[in-house]
Amino acid sequence: MSRHLQYQTQGTCSRLIDIVVSDEGVIEDVQFVGGCHGNLQGICALVKGQKAAEVRDKLIGIRCGTKPTSCPDQLATALGQLL
Repeated sequence: MSRHLQYQTQGTCSRLIDIVVSDEGVIEDVQFVGGCHGNLQGICALVKGQKAAEVRDKLIGIRCGTKPTSCPDQLATALGQLL
């Protein structure tokens, strides 16, 4: 069994993050809608198969320029809702 979340981002170029996390807390799939496609594909490839709690802890608080958040920070926030 897995947990699924479609998270509406705030303050970023991406609009939505679609996340699937296993009952064991492992990220099975992540897809961003909108945003910098190449960079976000890279983030998705790097986090797939990783423990959601560890990814959250590494990405929380990352900022994009002068914005108070970023796509990685929004992913961390979304993962927090799943844990």
